Amino acid sequence: MTLTTFALVRHGQTDWNAQRRLQGSTDIPLNDVGRGQARDAVDVLSGYEWDAIVSSPLSRAAETADLIAAGLGVSVARRVPELAERSFGPAEGLQDGPELDALRIPGGFRGAESEEAAASRGLASLEALAEEFRGRRVLVVAHGTLIRVSLSRAIGRTLQSIDNAVLNLAHHHAVDGWQLEYFNGERVVAAVQS
Repeated sequence: MTLTTFALVRHGQTDWNAQRRLQGSTDIPLNDVGRGQARDAVDVLSGYEWDAIVSSPLSRAAETADLIAAGLGVSVARRVPELAERSFGPAEGLQDGPELDALRIPGGFRGAESEEAAASRGLASLEALAEEFRGRRVLVVAHGTLIRVSLSRAIGRTLQSIDNAVLNLAHHHAVDGWQLEYFNGERVVAAVQS
C-alpha cells in the first residue's frame, strides 16, 4: 500500500488573528508571535523527512513555509494558488458584532466563497499533490478554514478549528482514501478512513 503523507500546517499568527478578525483572502502578514510559532513548528516537523514543501501564495502562509523550510534546511517547492484561504467577501476584516451579523447567511456570509466550494478546491489541490508526490512526504502550509473544510470532506466527519502552526498529519492512499493521524498536534485515537 503506497501512502502519501501530508503535514497540513496553518500559518502562524497575524495581527488580525489576535484581534479575532476574519482574514479570508485578505493578505495579512505574520506578526512576531506568528514568526515564533513557525520557528517552533520546526521542532515537531524535524521528526520527519519532507520530500516537498508547498504553500498558499498569501504572505502569512508563504512566510510560515519559508521559516519552516529554513529551519529544516530545505526549500519551498512552490506556491499553490488553490491553497489560498476561503474568501469571506465583505465580511473580511470584521470582528463578531452587528456589522458581521448583518452579512450572515446560512453556511457563511453574503458575497463569500461557499464552504463547499472551498472544500472542493482544497481537496482537489491536495489530491493533485498526492498524485504528483505519490508515496512521499509533503508539507503543506495553508490556512485554517481551508485545511479544516478540506480535511473534513476527505475523512467524512466535521473537524473543529485548526490551531496556528501545529501538526495535522494525514495519509492518502489512491484506493483507500484519507486517514487522519494527528489533528491540532494530538494523535487521533480512532483514525477514520474513507
